[in-house]
Amino acid sequence: MQYRTLGRTGVQAGTLALGAMNFGAIGDTSQDEASAIVDAALDAGINLIDTADWYSQGQSEEMLGKAIAGRRDDIVLATKANMPMSDERNHQGSSRRWLVTALDDSLRRLGVDHVDLYQIHRWDPTTGDEETLSALTDLQRAGKIRYFGSSTFPAYRIVQAQWAARENKTSRYVTEQPAYSILQRGIEAHVLPVTQEYGMGVLAWSPLASGWLSGAIRADQEISTSRSGKMPQRYDLDIPTNRAKLDAVEKLAAVADAAGLTMIQLALGFVTAHPGVTSAIIGPRTIDHLRSQLAAADTVLTADVLDAVDAIVAPGVDLAPHEKHDTPPALLDPALRRR
Repeated sequence: MQYRTLGRTGVQAGTLALGAMNFGAIGDTSQDEASAIVDAALDAGINLIDTADWYSQGQSEEMLGKAIAGRRDDIVLATKANMPMSDERNHQGSSRRWLVTALDDSLRRLGVDHVDLYQIHRWDPTTGDEETLSALTDLQRAGKIRYFGSSTFPAYRIVQAQWAARENKTSRYVTEQPAYSILQRGIEAHVLPVTQEYGMGVLAWSPLASGWLSGAIRADQEISTSRSGKMPQRYDLDIPTNRAKLDAVEKLAAVADAAGLTMIQLALGFVTAHPGVTSAIIGPRTIDHLRSQLAAADTVLTADVLDAVDAIVAPGVDLAPHEKHDTPPALLDPALRRR
């Protein structure tokens, strides 16, 4: 495992981080499987584990808490808040009222007295930056969190939050967690230049593009992944963007074969090759998935391989722009752009 500094925090994190989203109902991963995955990941040198209160409505945090019992000091523990946790309208968002409660709930589920990194899961357009940053700074001063970060923020919101922290003399977001893969490279044009400018750590999620880059999806076989049944539109080959992804996968498979790499090694090696990325978050559902992904821990792609990837999917290009999670609200809701 290679290690990099998480932004300017001084904290060392492995280039692969463990994501716990699949622990529980989302991935149908049992407690025993989750504990085995955590043990194997830590033994392999992974030291940052990321989860969120929203994953299986708290179940992921509960299972992760049991899995790390007795090993807390070895782990850079990260969780997130902001997504809806019930039908109650104030049980979501980035207000002080909710974040204080949400953090206490997360600490209880995880069985710890603090988390190392607390992240705002999505930008909340109804809450001012000063409100959120002030609350997070107070929670930091109370010792309940060590650092805080953003997740899937548009580039202009990252800049705005950095300005608001300086203007209001609060602590600032020190990390960003964006989606990033060979098939979704849009953040190279906007987000990564901003995070590099502000010295933020970057934890890239979905580096395998929801299974498209796992090696399990090829032109000569039926698409069958754990997510294809839950999100069929992401894999329907009658949709042009999915056909474009499959065409790219076939070309990438040839690049991987020529380089003596698996598709997973190519995909994860690509993400961690970017100088602005600290870690790629892997989210295995099984111990076998974990082992196949750990094989990429020390993968370093050569310049000719990276050039070949660029020729297939150009820098800064998203093959499926509609799948982005950081689209400004005004592009999604006509009422926000019409009088």
